[in-house]
Amino acid sequence: MGTFHQGKSELHGITVVVDTTGPEVFVGRCDDMDDRGILLNDVDVHQDGEGGRSKEEYVRRAAMLGVWKKHDRLFIPSDRIASVRRLGEI
Repeated sequence: MGTFHQGKSELHGITVVVDTTGPEVFVGRCDDMDDRGILLNDVDVHQDGEGGRSKEEYVRRAAMLGVWKKHDRLFIPSDRIASVRRLGEI
């Protein structure tokens, strides 16, 4: 489902978890996603091990309590993306 805006991806407006091939995981509201990568709004970022939490522990906590925005807008290139999931499905 989600919001439907012509020319935007099906995840437009949905809060998603973007796991990377590196130590970072991002949680933010998807603006758009295509072959180049994903553009997120109101983004939090977590480094694996930061605060004593793994990426998965951080994501589970974010699903329960929400996140604190660290960036207004961030683009993650597709070559760094390991997976994209809806936060609401966690």
